[in-house]
Amino acid sequence: MCSVCKRLSVYTVPSVVVENNNLKCSKVMISPLAYVDSSAKIGKNVTIHPFAYIDKNVEIGDDCEIMPHASLMSGTRMGNRNRVFNGAVIAAEPQDFFYKGGDTIAVIGDDNVIRENVVINRSSTAEGRTSIGNGNFLHEGVHVSHDTQIGNCSVFGYGSKISGNCILEDYVIFGGNVLMSQGSRVGAWAMIQTGCRFRKDIPPFIVAAQEPTTYYGVNSFIMSHEGFSEKVIKHISHAYRIIFQGNSSLTDALLMIKDQVPMSKEIQHIIDFVGESKLGIVK
Repeated sequence: MCSVCKRLSVYTVPSVVVENNNLKCSKVMISPLAYVDSSAKIGKNVTIHPFAYIDKNVEIGDDCEIMPHASLMSGTRMGNRNRVFNGAVIAAEPQDFFYKGGDTIAVIGDDNVIRENVVINRSSTAEGRTSIGNGNFLHEGVHVSHDTQIGNCSVFGYGSKISGNCILEDYVIFGGNVLMSQGSRVGAWAMIQTGCRFRKDIPPFIVAAQEPTTYYGVNSFIMSHEGFSEKVIKHISHAYRIIFQGNSSLTDALLMIKDQVPMSKEIQHIIDFVGESKLGIVK
């Protein structure tokens, strides 16, 4: 054990990596006070702090850090450069009466920050999966239920709860204590303000607010900051005026958008998302 490792009270444990049919030795930093199952697969340059729990049937990618009292349960599939903070539980057994046991998984991508006391349930069936993409930030107390799919580069505020079988696209922002009901969807670049609870789908590029949760305008500030052109934002605003402020049915509103709004990938995404909604959209 090197002098630095002694000061940090960790063991430097060699692991074997195969690259291009050549064996290479890498190192992981594991506290002697952590529990790591002998069957767990751990990548290069991983740090596991005291009192962390790494179950069997767990895979951790390179350059991850697992803080004290974090638990990676059976079925965790974690990519690279993730940070899991104190008290978080990854791949917890699903809170689903239809779960009958067996090996199921929760897949975590790369570059995610999972803060204190976050709970992520694995899927309810072997055919399904709970998945979180890349570059997401989950604040303290967030709960992601079984079979939910989260995209990339999203932020979830303190205490937000996402029920099972939900779908969240990329660049979503939740304020604190948002409650998302079973099977609902949130479109890309949508922002849901603090305290909202919703049972219907929230379309892309909008701000949702108040109680009950309603359309509160286009997420223009964030979009312009992230490089959307003024013209595209105006077209999106036009499309949502037709949907939310017109007197026509949703079906007719989508036809009017096709006729009146210049087509772009953003407008097509609005049409596809709203047209495919099974629960309906917030008003």
